[in-house]
Amino acid sequence: MTQASLSEFEIIRDNHHDILSRIDSAAKDASINNGGNLNPKPKLVAVSKVQSLPRVQAALDIGQSIFGENRVQEAQQRWGVDFVDHRASIELRLIGPLQSNKAEDAVALFDVIETLDREKLFKALVKAADKTGRRPRLYIQVNTGEEPQKSGLAPHELAAFVTKMRKEYEWEPEGLMCIPPQGEAASAHFWLLSNLAKANGIKQLSMGMSADYEIAVKMGASSVRIGSALFGVRGK
Repeated sequence: MTQASLSEFEIIRDNHHDILSRIDSAAKDASINNGGNLNPKPKLVAVSKVQSLPRVQAALDIGQSIFGENRVQEAQQRWGVDFVDHRASIELRLIGPLQSNKAEDAVALFDVIETLDREKLFKALVKAADKTGRRPRLYIQVNTGEEPQKSGLAPHELAAFVTKMRKEYEWEPEGLMCIPPQGEAASAHFWLLSNLAKANGIKQLSMGMSADYEIAVKMGASSVRIGSALFGVRGK
């Protein structure tokens, strides 16, 4: 069964409307702080990882068209089997860590890969793109807190990596992505990511999740990744 109950559908519909309203309001605040220059409306990426099929169906039914998945295998089942009829009409983003040996599967499935974090993975993606004929848009994940347990390039490594992508492979990165450390003010990390993007001529910023997406939008996010605020707590 993939149909959400009426109450579950209404909750997701209302959450969706509220999130979009908050994004609009935060974007207007950002334009005021930017001298009245209005940036393109930030995109809502619905984080569908481990969500039930009825909840994802509800999001599809209300018109959500961009989804984020954490694992290649789970996404293959969801969008290659369960919701295969919707695949052509949605944008699918990989927002979780990617192993190099899964690069070909990821390139074949995703429109956007947000977690490029090392040269070995980039070379695997280039090889996969040549083989499949697909060239997904790439975001570089930056470890803004330089946490040893977290994926991502250190801020000081970014410029050289971007130069290599552009000069050696003629592949333009579409954006940067970060996940701020828990327990720290997210705004400082969003500010850092925004400045790194400007310094490297990169326009798109994937930053902000359920707890801090309004702050991210005010600081220039072009997309926000939202799961629990849209779908509710997993398993509930």
